[in-house]
Amino acid sequence: MENLKMHTPDLAEENFRKLAAMFPNAVTETINEDGEVVRAIDADVLRQEISATVVEGAQERYQFTWPDKKKSVVLANHPIAKTLRLDREKSVGRDGTLGSIDTENIYIEGDNLDALKLLQETYLGKVKLIYIDPPYNTGSDAFVYDDDFTVTGTEFSEASGQRDEDGNLLFDMRVNNETNGRFHTDWLNMLYPRLRLAKDLLADDGVIFISIDDNEVENLKKMCSEVFGQENHVGLLSVENNPKGRKNSAFISVSSEYCLIFAKNKANSYFVENVPKKSSDMTLDDDGRYVHNSGKRVLVGENSFNKFVTSPSSDKNYSVYFRKKDYSILTRKEAFGETDQALIADGYVKYFSYYKGKLVENTYTEEKFLALAKEKALAFSKDKIYEKNFSDTIRMKSQLVNREYEAIVRGEKKNFSMELTTTGAGTYLKELFGLSDVPFTAPKNTGFLKMLISLFEEKDFYVLDFFSGSASVADAVMQLNVVDGGNRKFIMVQIPEATDKKSVAYKAGYKTICEIGEERIRRAGKKIKAGNPSTTGDLDIGFRVFRVDTTNMEDVYYRPADYDQRQMNMFANNIKPDRTPEDLLFQVMLDLGILLSSDIEETEIAGKKVFSVAGGYLIACFDSNVTEETVKAIAQRKPFYAVFRDSGMASDSVATNFEQIFETYSPKTQRKVL
Repeated sequence: MENLKMHTPDLAEENFRKLAAMFPNAVTETINEDGEVVRAIDADVLRQEISATVVEGAQERYQFTWPDKKKSVVLANHPIAKTLRLDREKSVGRDGTLGSIDTENIYIEGDNLDALKLLQETYLGKVKLIYIDPPYNTGSDAFVYDDDFTVTGTEFSEASGQRDEDGNLLFDMRVNNETNGRFHTDWLNMLYPRLRLAKDLLADDGVIFISIDDNEVENLKKMCSEVFGQENHVGLLSVENNPKGRKNSAFISVSSEYCLIFAKNKANSYFVENVPKKSSDMTLDDDGRYVHNSGKRVLVGENSFNKFVTSPSSDKNYSVYFRKKDYSILTRKEAFGETDQALIADGYVKYFSYYKGKLVENTYTEEKFLALAKEKALAFSKDKIYEKNFSDTIRMKSQLVNREYEAIVRGEKKNFSMELTTTGAGTYLKELFGLSDVPFTAPKNTGFLKMLISLFEEKDFYVLDFFSGSASVADAVMQLNVVDGGNRKFIMVQIPEATDKKSVAYKAGYKTICEIGEERIRRAGKKIKAGNPSTTGDLDIGFRVFRVDTTNMEDVYYRPADYDQRQMNMFANNIKPDRTPEDLLFQVMLDLGILLSSDIEETEIAGKKVFSVAGGYLIACFDSNVTEETVKAIAQRKPFYAVFRDSGMASDSVATNFEQIFETYSPKTQRKVL
């Protein structure tokens, strides 16, 4: 039952809807005189639509823009006074031991914009694969990201009433529906700065995969083309995740979504790229490597499709001589039946094209053939030369459906399981948590994620997901490492959204999405270990949990790397009283670009607690009353970095002699202070 409006019609709104129906290309989002983003009609576009001649207006140019785009650029570049604090109680060691941190995997609780900024120096250019499943902007999405850098997140949240009594972010804090004048703008401004920061974390041969549906797929592609470069667009996959189709879909029962793929630098990126084949379509070549026996292009040899030679001077008429031992390839202009016997005596094999006893042209010109030969893109049988046609790799189909695939990767057969349905992923989670219902809405299937990760030949790299949700990516990484003995590491980032109080997850004790994700990794790790006891001895199923927090420093934000020992007295008592030496250590590691997963050894020198990181690459002592004995002992270990508190020296004499001690025992050590 609808409520009566109890007011006269809004004629302006009615007219807007009519114009929008007639001229949808004229509908835009713009900023009004009050600085608010509103829906509007582009007058220039409308005038052109109702004119038979070209209407003079703003200069035309190809661009993709929206209100506050420049502000989102500033947001990406704006520094933050924050750090990452370790939560040992939530952390899990590589063997599954609670409270241990001997693991290379990372889980970060907090706004992913902050997390991406904090990871810039440490993981710059180190991430091979990024996968994200961001909000799809369906009209009912909840954006829990506060990106107005003019106020703090706490101030914004408190002013808006967007936290519950426990201080957790509310799940439905900002529903972005289609009546919102900022419908597209809010979504674009949320994602744009995060993609800019993510690009910097990608290795030069890295690739990003983004799941999306048809609500924003076109805008996402344009945005990624701007961030990563149009030339680095790899492809757009259609992923069937609901074979029966969604019952609530209008007009078309939607059964799939998309996965957009961009490379950091397409020229340097490599991942498997050929069509998965059945066993019957594979054969062993003379080198014992699997190749496709269908779909290959015959370049030289018996060929019924090529034209008969009518002109001996044709650029496709030539013989080929190949010597396998040194991959030597020579071409000759020869008449039918003519053979260079000297080359044959020298170990060469002759190839030429014929059909029914007559000479036919080769597939490619001599120039193109030799270019392929130079790239080692040829495959040789007894009497034919093939274009490898990706026989060493596999090419994904642009449409992925639920099925089992076999493929060739580097001459070996490999199995791919396309488990794409959200139903399957939900069932897996329900069983994993031992709950009556799924504890997370629409999780991604690990089968799909494992397929994406396995597209890379390497088995030792970082995988980042900064919309990690239920941590499906972390689960997929661990599962795949078991299968092929890999050492892939995951970095998960998730804002601590509160779960719906009516949900199964909340009733089971999981108050935030982070709690679901962390517990999922713990349970999945145990399940993998239990199911593969003989092959998981050294499998890393652990993760260090960090949370984004304010800087450890009192009322000052600076980079420790910018200060040296001569400035030690500038910031006395500048550390917040509730911060631990471990808190200080990880902020130092972030500032100095040292991996958060680095091994950390705690020891004692002259009665003082000392941290040795990455095998002594960094040695830090944050205790007070540090004596010359301690300083000397640290200097004698010759670390690359040595870090102390500015007020930590036992006396003025120690502070005075500090530099001389290091100059004597380790002059190359970089000395830093907090």
